[in-house]
Amino acid sequence: MKIRLTISVIIFGLVYGGLVFKLYNLQIKEGADFFEKTEARNKFSQDNNFKRGAIYFTDRAGNSISVALNKEFPIIFAVPQEISEPEKTAEILAPIIGWEKEKLTASLSKPNDLFEKLLEKASTEQVQSVKSLNLKGIYIGSQKFRYYPFQNLASQLIGFVGVNENNDQPTGLYGLESFYNEELSSNQNLKLTIDLSLQGRAEEVLANLIKKFEATGGTVIIQKPTTGEILALANKPDFDPNNYNQAEVGSFLNPAVQGLYEPGSVLKMITMAAGIDGGKITPETTFFDNGSVTLNGKTIENWDKKAYGKVTMTNVIERSINTGAVWAEKTIGHDLFYNYLVKFGLGEITGIDFSKEQAGNLTNLEKKQARDIDFATASFGQGLAVTPLELITAFSAIANGGQLMRPYLNAELKPKVLRPVINSETSRQLKEMMVSAVEKAEVAVIPNYQVAGKTGTAQMPDFKKGGYTSEVINTYIGFAPAGNPQFIILLKMDKPKGAPLAGLSIVPAFKELAQFVLNYYNIPPDKL
Repeated sequence: MKIRLTISVIIFGLVYGGLVFKLYNLQIKEGADFFEKTEARNKFSQDNNFKRGAIYFTDRAGNSISVALNKEFPIIFAVPQEISEPEKTAEILAPIIGWEKEKLTASLSKPNDLFEKLLEKASTEQVQSVKSLNLKGIYIGSQKFRYYPFQNLASQLIGFVGVNENNDQPTGLYGLESFYNEELSSNQNLKLTIDLSLQGRAEEVLANLIKKFEATGGTVIIQKPTTGEILALANKPDFDPNNYNQAEVGSFLNPAVQGLYEPGSVLKMITMAAGIDGGKITPETTFFDNGSVTLNGKTIENWDKKAYGKVTMTNVIERSINTGAVWAEKTIGHDLFYNYLVKFGLGEITGIDFSKEQAGNLTNLEKKQARDIDFATASFGQGLAVTPLELITAFSAIANGGQLMRPYLNAELKPKVLRPVINSETSRQLKEMMVSAVEKAEVAVIPNYQVAGKTGTAQMPDFKKGGYTSEVINTYIGFAPAGNPQFIILLKMDKPKGAPLAGLSIVPAFKELAQFVLNYYNIPPDKL
């Protein structure tokens, strides 16, 4: 019995001693290495624990469609501690992952390094090639990244998530990803007023327009004038936010909200609004057009060099007569004219929920030495600057009966009236003038619908020499049905080749897009 007990004690002691030795070896001798491996794996796990709310567009049925979400992608990484021949490994691996051999050798030649990320978002071919090589210390993993399934669609509106000199962790850097970064970082979703079908068609129409006239770029906005909701907003050129590091930084800015330009003759409608609402003129008020007017030693002519004789203010809009707008502004008076520009929001931000919105520029009219010629050119949209968003928001006030609405993109926001601008009767008369302009020109006419619209062809300023260049920007703003507008569209095209008039270039594109919107929403005709 004693012998058995003694043998049992000896065996237990040996087993216990072995366990103590292993534990000592693990804790003392291998502790540092074990701790480092754990830390490396924890770091990778934290990098992979990317959480961010999704961004959604909508459609006419109210469905939500993801346009920004989180998705797992393959990554290729190394554990340099396990690599005995870093130079040889780098020679084989470098061509596959697109590294220079010397740089990769240096990254793999770190005997104490337990994690070295080599390639994010590896392609299927790259993953298969690495797996087939079975290189020691080279592994395939996965990591979550921000993903934009529609690529370039609405890229300057959505923005992107990335890192920069101020942020070493993924954060929203431009567009709505930036404006709503706090909410999205808290894993809250963002549903937008943007309709996927309208956005897609608007971008298609804009791209075709730019290609046809070899323009350098352009903008399109579709808005609901009664609420301020933005239904589509796009600019060209654009970029792919999935590969934003391959794009020019300038392409990240949103010209619709952040780009100023001289709008040209579309502004004649704001001049008429000031005159009619201010009680200075009516649509039937007449003046005699000699074809030109000279102020402060400078002569203003009509765009077509014609003299129209006795014409009404409605004729001025129908034929886009520069001298008529100048006469109307003089009749209105400089102060009242300027006050209406401010009331319409031209010179201040609209308050849209978007990063770094720019305000228009009316400084040419605000300087102490402002001359008659400055106000005269402003009456037909030259010598002042606006953003496309400011402009369409001002025209929405004409369309909706006189209320300046705050434009918005977040579907959870509610319509907000910024202020009344004109009375409903003025709005009705202005709409009739715009409808008459469309019907006389015929290009934008859509059978069975009253369409209201106004063109603008503005020469681009020469910021180096002063004056204006031969290059132009074409704009068209229109809405329908005119009696009860359901949508308003702004189309803008930058520097079309040959400087064509807006009526011959951009108006047909407006008509195409307007017909699509009418059919898409099944809007009933108002002119049978």
